[in-house]
Amino acid sequence: MWKGLRAMILKGKVALVTGSSRGAGRGIALELARRGAFVYITGRTTDVSVTEHIKGSIDSVLREIKESGGSGAVIRCDHTKDQETEAVIRQIAEEQGRLDILVNNVWGGNDLAIEQKPFWELPTAHWDNMFNAGVRAQMITNYYAIPFMRKAKTGGLIIHTTFWDHYKYLGNFYYDLSKNALLRMAFGLSKELKDDGIAVIPLSPGWMRTEAVLEAMNTDEEHWQEVEELKMSESTTYIGRAVTALAADPEVMCMSGEPQLVGKLAEKYGFTDIDGRIIPSFII
Repeated sequence: MWKGLRAMILKGKVALVTGSSRGAGRGIALELARRGAFVYITGRTTDVSVTEHIKGSIDSVLREIKESGGSGAVIRCDHTKDQETEAVIRQIAEEQGRLDILVNNVWGGNDLAIEQKPFWELPTAHWDNMFNAGVRAQMITNYYAIPFMRKAKTGGLIIHTTFWDHYKYLGNFYYDLSKNALLRMAFGLSKELKDDGIAVIPLSPGWMRTEAVLEAMNTDEEHWQEVEELKMSESTTYIGRAVTALAADPEVMCMSGEPQLVGKLAEKYGFTDIDGRIIPSFII
C-alpha cells in the first residue's frame, strides 16, 4: 500500500496532534503534513519558553512543516488545564469546521526517572505525572473532541500513543498501569464510536530516538549509528508513517480498539524508516 500511496492522500483532512513539540508528536505532525493534512500542533513549549536544555517547540515544528511545503497552525496548550484543551477544540471548530484525525500524544510521565523498583519504593508523584498529565490529559482531549467529530458524520481516526508488548509487565508499576489505561480507554471508545465510523487505535512505537534519548546517549541524529545501544532504534518519523498509513486506510475500522505495533504496521503497509529499514517491533 505504502509504495502506491499518493503524496497528498490526506489533502483536505484536518489533524490535531497533542504534545507535538518534540519526540513522537513531532514525527507524527510532520508526516501528516507531508501527506497533505492541515495539522494543529499543541504543547506547552513555544519559542519564547524554550531553554537551552530543551530542544524543539511547537513553533519550530510548524516551521519544519512549512519548509517541507505543508500547512498547519500552533496552539499553545497545557493539556492538564481543561479550559485550555476545550479552547483548542473550539478554535479548530471555528477555523476548520471539522477534525478528521486526533492523535493523543500528550504525556507528562517522564518528569521523574522511570525506575524498575517495587511499587512501595516508588514516589507516588508518578501518579500525578502519568495519570493527570498523561492519561487524564488524553481523556479530556477526547471529551471535547469526540462530540465535534461525531457531529461531522464523516468518520475519523483517534490514535493514542502508548506502549504495549502483548500485555507483558513493563517493569514500573505506575508506567505499566498508565500505559494499559490508555489501551483500555481506546478499547472502550472503539465500542462507543463504532456506529459513528470513528476508529480508535492505541499505537505502540519501538525504541525511538527522541531528543531526550539522543541527549542521554550523548549523540545526535547524524551520529546515532555509532552508539551500540541505538542499533535497533527507530526515528520518530517511523511512528509518523504508521499514523499516516492508518489515516489513509479505508479499512481502518477493522482494527479499531486493537493495540497496534509500529513495526508490524510497517510490514502490513510496506513503509520503512528514514534509513530504508523495516525495523521489527520492540520486544521486552
